[in-house]
Amino acid sequence: MKKHQLVLLSLLSGLLLAVGWFPNGVFPFLFVAFIPLLAVENEFYLNEKLKPRFLFVCAYLAFFLWNILTTWWVKNASFGGAALAIFCNALLMSIPFILFHRIKNRIGANWGYVLFICFWLSFEFIHSNWELSWSWLTLGNAFADAPSIIQWYEYTGVFGGSLWILIVNVLIYEAIKAYKNRTRSARVRNALIISAFIVIPVLLSFAVGKFADKYSKGGISVVAVQPNIDPYNEKFDAPFEEQLQKMLELAASKVDQNTDYVLFPETALTENIWESQLEQSGSIQMLRMFLKDYPKLKIVIGASTGKVYEPGEELSVTARKFTQEEGYYDSYNTALQVDNKRPIQVYHKSKLVPGVEQMPFPFIFKHLESVAIDLGGTTGGLGIQEERSVFVSDDQLMKTAPVVCYESVYGEYVSEYVRNGANFISIITNDGWWGDTPGYKQHLKYGRLRAIETRRWIARSANTGVSCFISPSGEIHQPTAYWEPAVISQEIQLNNEWTFYTRFGDYIARAALCLSIAMLLYATILRLRKVRY
Repeated sequence: MKKHQLVLLSLLSGLLLAVGWFPNGVFPFLFVAFIPLLAVENEFYLNEKLKPRFLFVCAYLAFFLWNILTTWWVKNASFGGAALAIFCNALLMSIPFILFHRIKNRIGANWGYVLFICFWLSFEFIHSNWELSWSWLTLGNAFADAPSIIQWYEYTGVFGGSLWILIVNVLIYEAIKAYKNRTRSARVRNALIISAFIVIPVLLSFAVGKFADKYSKGGISVVAVQPNIDPYNEKFDAPFEEQLQKMLELAASKVDQNTDYVLFPETALTENIWESQLEQSGSIQMLRMFLKDYPKLKIVIGASTGKVYEPGEELSVTARKFTQEEGYYDSYNTALQVDNKRPIQVYHKSKLVPGVEQMPFPFIFKHLESVAIDLGGTTGGLGIQEERSVFVSDDQLMKTAPVVCYESVYGEYVSEYVRNGANFISIITNDGWWGDTPGYKQHLKYGRLRAIETRRWIARSANTGVSCFISPSGEIHQPTAYWEPAVISQEIQLNNEWTFYTRFGDYIARAALCLSIAMLLYATILRLRKVRY
């Protein structure tokens, strides 16, 4: 193959991967998306005259095209930030592919595609768990548009979807590559195997999904508010009292004496609140006044809060120094539960957006916090907490996971709330900075995956974007329109059972990581033996 043909095949892979993320069911393209890129790699494997550096160029072009076509909307917040994110993510995706090629050359083609699958799953897992995490394009996320065919995510999580895509790509590629040299019966057998790998998971999904119906009946009454406040030109400029009053008036149109919860979005309270003085803040006092008329009501709401460190108290790595006085403090993107019967419950968002709420590796890059991208909220070097706090009612029966915005993209992370007792999930978010783009729509649909994985109802309150309720089978109820104030109410059922995935988490990716390490060690031993003899 000529170089320009290799480049075109690589770009075709990037295009197919991107099409798989488009809405309304074009995910089947993902089952063949890696085939052109695998053909390019095989050409390098067979032709020693082709330099590995050019394979890196081909892989990078494929992943760059995929990233730019699916996450271009990040530019609405920062063109420079989007360019850096797309450039770096494509670079990181290229590493497991090049590593697969290099190790395949050492241990042989028989293990080559096992390497490819394990290295890619390992990359997705690591990319979900380090400080530069951007797991938006984890392959299994693409099925968020078709929850009916991935009901088995309650056993596997999204990495089960990634594994499905990778296996089918490899099987189809191997069948194409061997087509001319196989008998007719062998070709039929290959077609049947490929069909089985595609169809059986779908049939299993329909079977598993039937059991999810038991979680779809009513139970408690929840109201979700969408205030639709411009995060750039209004939210942090207008008086906090006016904004909160607007939200309370919206809530009052649906709340009654039987309402158990009302949800307001991320950073709904724009007043800067010190956590040592929560009850003294004007915002909390307004919420207390509202609650007087509803004895059983509980409010879950986002806020920007801070903690002042006492002299001698150990500082976190994100602690900031006051500019005009002595002392240190931490800022948090916070969720609060306020009710009539318990002290205010507090959770600090802990899965932070790199370059926005968190400067990765703060012990090295803390001085760069001032260049954090502004997404219409609290920015730069926020504090976190170790545990996933669960908000509890006074009778201990209702326990909600206060999932804040970006945290909803991470399956195992959300399952930690469930292991800590959550029997329904509250997602509070501020999706206004994306604009009317695929960004807020993708974010909404990823919530479906969390519902299936945990078999929990989700109540979702967005500043704007889509507020809704998501059933344990991933069905979206009462979605609100973009850029319109709205308030919705739904009866949802509590669930205290754990799914297999809730119990064991990302075991598929961890197994792939262990296999990847073993094969890397084996390849290293082979190389040392070759050098020695």
